[in-house]
Formats: sequence, C-alpha cells, structure tokens
Amino acid sequence: MDLSVFLSPSIFHDSSNRFFANNTLGAQTRFYFDDENDLNEKQIAIVGVCEDRNSEVNSGAANAPDDVRRELYKLLACDDYSKIVDLGNILPGETPEDTYYALSEVCTACMKLNIVPVVIGGTQDLTYATYKAYEAMEQTVNLVTIDSKLDFGSSPDDPSSEGYLNRIILHRPNYLFNFSNLGHQRYLTDKAILDLTSKMYFDAVRLGEIQQDLAVAEPVIRNADLLSFDLSAIRYSEFMSTKKSGPNGFFGHEAAQLCKYAGMSEKLTCIGFYEFNPSLDDSGQSAKLMAQLIWCFIDGYHARRGDYPIASLSEYEKFIVLLTDSGDELVFYKSHLTNRWWLEVAYPAGTGEKQERNHVVPCTYSDYLMASQQEMPDRWWRTFQKLV
Repeated sequence: MDLSVFLSPSIFHDSSNRFFANNTLGAQTRFYFDDENDLNEKQIAIVGVCEDRNSEVNSGAANAPDDVRRELYKLLACDDYSKIVDLGNILPGETPEDTYYALSEVCTACMKLNIVPVVIGGTQDLTYATYKAYEAMEQTVNLVTIDSKLDFGSSPDDPSSEGYLNRIILHRPNYLFNFSNLGHQRYLTDKAILDLTSKMYFDAVRLGEIQQDLAVAEPVIRNADLLSFDLSAIRYSEFMSTKKSGPNGFFGHEAAQLCKYAGMSEKLTCIGFYEFNPSLDDSGQSAKLMAQLIWCFIDGYHARRGDYPIASLSEYEKFIVLLTDSGDELVFYKSHLTNRWWLEVAYPAGTGEKQERNHVVPCTYSDYLMASQQEMPDRWWRTFQKLV
C-alpha cells in the first residue's frame, strides 16, 4: 500500500531541519518521505495525527505531533534505534471520520509489516480508529486505556473524546475481547459505569491502588494489544498542557514506568498518546515529558526478550496448584528470561474454537501465592467469564 496518500511530511522530513547530534534518537530515525519504500525491517513507526475536532474541551491538541517531535529527537539513544521510521502526519480530513479512516489504514499497514505504530495525537477519540485497524486483520483486541475516568460519554453514539469507548464496545463486528482502564479516580467516575464494566468482566484499576504498588499494572499492560494513554491522567503539576487534567493523577516517573511496561510487552502492537495541547505549554515542559514517555516505550521495546506469546509455553517452568474445595487445577507458567508469570485459563466446554493466545493471561507472583493458599485469583475468574 502507498501510505503517502494518507500522510504529510512533518517538519523533520525537510533535511534542512535536521540538526541532530550523532547519538540522539533523531539521528537514528529514518524518515518515510526520504524513501517511501523503505519500510523493510523497521520495528516502530512514529505517526502524528493532527485531529481534535471531536474534543469537547481540548481544542488545540491537533498541533501536538511536531512539538513532541522537537523534543523526542533530542533525546539520547541508548541502543540501536535505526529501525524506527517517522511516517509524518495525518492531516485532518474533510470530517473526523475521514481522519479515522486514514489512521486506521496506516495502522493496519504497519501491523501487517510487524511494525508497531506509535500514534501522537490529537485527542483520544482517535483510539477508535486504531481499534478499527484490527478489524481488517480479523484479530481480537485487548484494549487498555490509561485515564483518570472511563470515557463512555452521555449516549451510545457519542463520537467525542469523552465518549469514544461506547463506539468501540458497540462496534460491529465486535473484535473486543477485553477492556481495562488504569488510573481512574473514583470522584471523576460514575458508579453506574463502574458497575457496567464489572458486569462485562472488564477491569478498572484505581489510581490509588496502582500508586501503592505500580507492579499491579504490569500484567494488565502485558495483556494489551492496543494501549491508549490520555495524558490528562498525569497530575496537573507534572503535565499542565491539557484542559482536562486535575490536581491528582500519576507522577511523571510513574507514567514513564507504565510506558516501559508497554514497550516490554510482546503482545502489544499499537500505542497512542493523546490530549497534549501545545497552546498551553508555555515552558515546553509538557512536550519534554511526552517525548520522554515515548522514549521509555521505545526503550522497553528494545528490552523485549521473546516471552509469551512469542515463545512456546513448553520452554517455561510450570506450576500446578490444586484447589481442594472445587477440584480445579490452576496452571501457572514462569519465564526464566524475565521472571514474569502467566496463568492458563481453559475454555469452558462447548464454546467452540478460540484463538490459542487467549488461553493464557499475564499474572503476578501474588496470583500464584493466592492460589497456593486455596484462593481463586480474581484474574482467573474474570477471564473465564469472558470465555463463556
């Protein structure tokens, strides 16, 4: 596919704008419009999307991509990042739906080449477009959002950045296997929405729970195919350049660790960063933080070690726990490469064929200890219910 029909060069596609030191990320990044056929053997694609028309409160976020690039390409490369390509920007179409279509096509093309698109928005409603990219691949999707609230909006057909999740859940055909949100704040989140997610066996992990132990977010992120990061989930004192942030939220270093987890996940094939508004970034600090989050994702990507689903489970240490009251056997796997844990969840009888990779879900050592103490891990139960 000729992706150039959807893309416009960024400021750095003009070689006269490239004043990168030799050891920076910018010096190692390849630029698509230099050689439009040079996508072979690339691993990560930077894609800017200049779209914010479906935002209710954050107009100006469409100008974010190039501001982020200015800071991103200054950062030092601690590894060989030559397999990164900058595809440029998707400009606003005649309607937001046209922009969604272009983004979906670009993401699909990248993923078919085993390239992970890193989307720089723009507003978070663009998540719907990245989700639709999986439709063309006929692949089920585990979606994880990092957000201070759950964006279900006021009506099922709300296309805005405050309601895009409805469009994803109600989209037909439905390829959504699981949805998880990390970092919601209870006083910003309607109890009815939390009850709905619970009934659908989706996951919503509160900000306070994650900040007590950031590791609880790791298996959730490790199970994601698609991750959408609303930068307003970061507290205002750390990230001032969005009209949606508040006094509480993640600290910058916590957000960076979440992005590192995302990069390390063998399963994750697309990530997006949204809601940065450069018109509010007088000091330039927010652009620097967003660039550093992307850098942490890239750094995590280069730390991948071929864990599941890349490696066969036969290569893992296997642990079987018998729950004496129910007679159930729980099967755990531990990677010798990373010491990370997985839990096997058998499909209920009579459910038909399912994709094999959905049989095994990431978990923690704490889940194994819980099972060893004769308690069924909640993670197993929620997954089992989705398989029924």
